Amino acid sequence: MNRTSITTAIKSGKILVSDGAWGTFLLQKGLKAGECPELWNLTHPDAIREIARSYINAGANMIETNSFGGTSFKLEHYGLADRVSEINEEAARLSREEAGNGNWVIGSVGPTGKMLLMEEVTREELYDAFKLQISALEKGGADAVCIETMIDLDEALLAIRAAKENTRLEVICTFTFDAISENEYRTMMGIAPAEAAVACKNEGADIIGTNCGNGLKNMINIVAQMREVLLDIPILVHANAGLPEIKNGGIVYPETPEQMRALVPQIVAAGANIIGGCCGTTPEHIRVIKEMANEL
Repeated sequence: MNRTSITTAIKSGKILVSDGAWGTFLLQKGLKAGECPELWNLTHPDAIREIARSYINAGANMIETNSFGGTSFKLEHYGLADRVSEINEEAARLSREEAGNGNWVIGSVGPTGKMLLMEEVTREELYDAFKLQISALEKGGADAVCIETMIDLDEALLAIRAAKENTRLEVICTFTFDAISENEYRTMMGIAPAEAAVACKNEGADIIGTNCGNGLKNMINIVAQMREVLLDIPILVHANAGLPEIKNGGIVYPETPEQMRALVPQIVAAGANIIGGCCGTTPEHIRVIKEMANEL
């Protein structure tokens, strides 16, 4: 597949497949509690390449970057605030090396952890932090940016604006929702799926969606609610492998690849154009999603 824009590929009728969890893999490869995951781009590049390669080999059309906590606000906890550009550029370069010419790299950008509502940060400071990170991801070879796991609409919109005004990247924005009653979902800040979708579209996001917080079953309703107000915008879903459970003192995600496979037709029918995984998902989950996507 020639690498056009992601949105162009979707307009041709393709169901695209994204990658799965990165944090799980990093822990398996030796990341310690309290260690900076993003620093591994510089200290353990081979491990990062292996993760990216595993998802490409599983059939993913796009892979993320190891940069979820790559803003200056997150990196300052590790004394690395002055290495934002270096860390994020390398994150994109490593994924780009493994993606190949026909697949996309989407730069992962997570929340800063700072709350505008609590006056912990100004809008200008947030904008500048996102501008620095996203610009470095573009320089490293990202094709798009995925502003993900958002709960605060204002923060998400500032990140979209920073990407749109300072890079040529396609912009994806996804939110994490909790079920508050049957078929009703909100972020921790009280934002509903339709509200988030419309606001992000108006800010110029190219692709909108949801990630984390839910298994694929709950994502079906969230995607459907977004699709009701997004008639012509692609929707991405990165679902967990089910809801987390505590077993033997640890967190496990119970949804098997085969269980996820059975839900793929329903999430596509609800309106999803890109399907991938979040916490607990593995290359095997991505492999079965790819198989189902090819059949639809």
